[in-house]
Amino acid sequence: MDVDLRKVRYFVAVAEELHFGRAAERLHIAQPVLSRQIRALEDELKVLLFVRTKRATELTEAGRQLLEDGRPLLAAAEAARVRVVRAARPAGTFTIGFMPGITVTTAVRAFTKQYPELTIELLRTSWHDQVEVLRDGRADVSIVRLPIDQQGLTVRPLFEESRVVMLPTDHRLAGKSSLRISDLADDHLLQDPDAVPEWRDIAVELRERRPGRVPVFHNVEEKLEHVAAGNGISVLPLSTASFYTRPDVVAVPIEDIGPNHVCLAWSAGRRARTIHDFAEIAIGLTWST
Repeated sequence: MDVDLRKVRYFVAVAEELHFGRAAERLHIAQPVLSRQIRALEDELKVLLFVRTKRATELTEAGRQLLEDGRPLLAAAEAARVRVVRAARPAGTFTIGFMPGITVTTAVRAFTKQYPELTIELLRTSWHDQVEVLRDGRADVSIVRLPIDQQGLTVRPLFEESRVVMLPTDHRLAGKSSLRISDLADDHLLQDPDAVPEWRDIAVELRERRPGRVPVFHNVEEKLEHVAAGNGISVLPLSTASFYTRPDVVAVPIEDIGPNHVCLAWSAGRRARTIHDFAEIAIGLTWST
């Protein structure tokens, strides 16, 4: 019998979360779809992997064994995929990932002088794939915004910048020159609360256990559309807010919130001289925001 790696990936997510709802969110699929896939995997293996009650989800002995075997199986498959993707890339190319609002021109020009024979490619990333482009081989290095999952990566700090809140122009606070995070306690945040722990700690909707829906955004433009429509607020780095200006959304500085940390990251297992030299250039620059 062939093992379906997609089902194994779904299984590992549920086994690690021990909660079908959280696992579905992590996988960006609907919970009923996830439940059907797990049942299909159990049917294929002819074993019971989970015991589900109204209060908990627990692994069976077979489930614990599959979790032990499934993690290295997925890691090996991912490593093979990365090697294949890298092999398919044209020889003599160096790809740099970067997040919205970050200008990499100075670093690219300095690196090109050092390696004129290389073709430099730029890859715009998002919150969802800024690390994945390193794991799947699409980029050699990536300029990322924390927080990220740093497992298997080398991460070096570059700079930090202040953050602002994006509000619709008819918001009660839109005319303020600055505000405090407590002023936003009654608002709905259109991003993972863990990305803004200062808001998470005082948010009324979280305290009352009624968190609003956070759509999956693929880019900043989609997020700002929801802000402009009055569906919630968003906290962005200053450079991103300055780059994506529009007449129906206003950026207001927040006085008592931590900065956004920007870092250079690459796969820890890679030892290429080009990566080392680009890192030296990037770390030595004075970055403008």
